[in-house]
Amino acid sequence: MIRFEPRSNPGPLLVYGVPVLAATIAILLAAIPLALAGAPIIEAYGLMISGAFGSVFSTSEMLTRATPLILTGLAAAIAFRAKLWNIGAEGQLYMGAMASVAVGSGVIDGPSWVMIPVVIIAGMIAGALMLIGPTLLKTRLGVDEVVTTLLLNFIVLLFVQMMLEGALKDPMSMGWPQSEPIIDSAAFPALLERMRVHIGLLIALVSAIALAIFVKRTVWGFEIRAVGENAAAARFSGISVTKTMILVAALSGGLAGLAGVSEVAGTRGYLATDLSPGYGYAGIVVAMLARLSPIGVIASALFVASVFVGADSMSRAIGVSSYLADLIVAMALLCVLIGGFLTRFRVHFDRKSAQG
Repeated sequence: MIRFEPRSNPGPLLVYGVPVLAATIAILLAAIPLALAGAPIIEAYGLMISGAFGSVFSTSEMLTRATPLILTGLAAAIAFRAKLWNIGAEGQLYMGAMASVAVGSGVIDGPSWVMIPVVIIAGMIAGALMLIGPTLLKTRLGVDEVVTTLLLNFIVLLFVQMMLEGALKDPMSMGWPQSEPIIDSAAFPALLERMRVHIGLLIALVSAIALAIFVKRTVWGFEIRAVGENAAAARFSGISVTKTMILVAALSGGLAGLAGVSEVAGTRGYLATDLSPGYGYAGIVVAMLARLSPIGVIASALFVASVFVGADSMSRAIGVSSYLADLIVAMALLCVLIGGFLTRFRVHFDRKSAQG
């Protein structure tokens, strides 16, 4: 007979070692589909590593991919901490990107020290508004935010497509549905010459550190954690659950919107419907791998980005599908969920009860 006993105080080695072990197991399990595809396993792993870390260029591409993942991972982490199940980071990302294009493509002009904050603020406000609405529906009417935020992703994408065929369409795009480019003064400067990695990475890192301090060291952060642990008890103790949830929505949606700003002002330079390959959804995986830790989000985003970039390189070299990266990330998430359960509970095998 199997019996599960709650652990009173899991040690730090168990808490922080589980995600690392989960990622390692997921990478090792990737050998199975590689073998089934007839690929040389050792060579494939070597190509994945060199594809993500083998040169300055490959590492810079990995960091470029990690930047929006950090921001969407933070968006999911702060929302999930308060039990606000934000599945709409993808739509919030696109709204942030569209807002940054709306103000940063020449409508207003100014020096970089003015325009960069303007596009950032516009994108964060747009992303925040996209989540505040579903949050009010949840707190006031009890509407399931999983449904509303998920469906808003599709509505936003259709709205972006409409705008790219209308008001935001670049007349010089030769018919392609894309926006006018961001003006130079609103673009994020590159961190390395002739590389795509930009200051959005620094903004993401600072955001993670600031969010960690906010959650752990401020009264608002305590209220967010209290609402997440037990909303009824938090309300009984005098905490305004509605105000706290709106604050969480503003932070979560704003961070997802900032990811869209980063992609437009830092990587692409314009808005198109293929701006995001699913960063909003991948951010959920990043947050879960990090166990909702803002600092852990940095590490998990780097892991996911290195898997994606490394798998792309391996795919081109030996002809194995790059969807292997999705498989590795999915297995890592599954391993983390199992590991999280074993972190909270100790498993006992009661042989005497089984024999009786």
